Amino acid sequence: MDTNAINYSVLMSVYYKDNKDWLIESIESMMNQTIKTNDFVIVKDGKLNEELNFVISEYCKKYSDIFNIIELSENIGLGPALAIGVKQCKNEYIARMDSDDISRKDRIEKELKIIQEYNLDMVGSNIAEFTGDIKNIRAYRVLPEKHNEIIKFAKKRNPFGHPSMLLRKSKILEAGNYRTYYLCEDYDMWIRLFNVNAKAYNIQENLVYMRVSDDFYKRRGGIKYLKSILKFKTEQVKNGFFSKKDYIISSSASIITCLMPNFIREIIYKKILRKKGN
Repeated sequence: MDTNAINYSVLMSVYYKDNKDWLIESIESMMNQTIKTNDFVIVKDGKLNEELNFVISEYCKKYSDIFNIIELSENIGLGPALAIGVKQCKNEYIARMDSDDISRKDRIEKELKIIQEYNLDMVGSNIAEFTGDIKNIRAYRVLPEKHNEIIKFAKKRNPFGHPSMLLRKSKILEAGNYRTYYLCEDYDMWIRLFNVNAKAYNIQENLVYMRVSDDFYKRRGGIKYLKSILKFKTEQVKNGFFSKKDYIISSSASIITCLMPNFIREIIYKKILRKKGN
């Protein structure tokens, strides 16, 4: 199978708090892939500042036949914004990308090859987490590789790195598309994809560099996130994906992690939930 002959869309959501320099790095990493996209969909999730608008407009001028910009009048959140973007993607394969992360230049080539070779519906990779400069790797997120391992892992924690995912548009729509779920939009999407028999795989290489700051750990704690993750996990019991045992174990861990001080949460993420970086 000639992967160079396969078209794919890139899907990104941008909102007013994003950093223009990080956005440029993110877009450049996707435009410099060894297999080029012919469809880059950016959803402006609400009004952006002048700097972000300028960056996006410059890419539209340079690649007028590739960039498709969707402007939303108000901020509606990541899940709903992505749901709108999915419908605008013109290819069957959709590569997710966040506005502050960086993809390795061979990411899409590797993902397209394996998704085609094994007739898969969703492919991700391991993640290298960095702070500031891409050379400053803080930790590695090593994820389960094969479908059955991914399903088992998903009963405890999120089994994918969202910005590493290559997905089939038809399966996303069959599963009901993205929806509102505070900081659980992706996890929610994966479970619903599993429920429509989507086949998954994680490439055991760090194909995406994810930018991590103190805010990353803060957002993984607090009452708002705890309510969201418990609501999500309760739903998984109702739909039969979680057993009651799965729910108790997973929810107990979430409660403890969300309510502990941020500095302790950061230590747990770096020392227990990740492999050590530099």
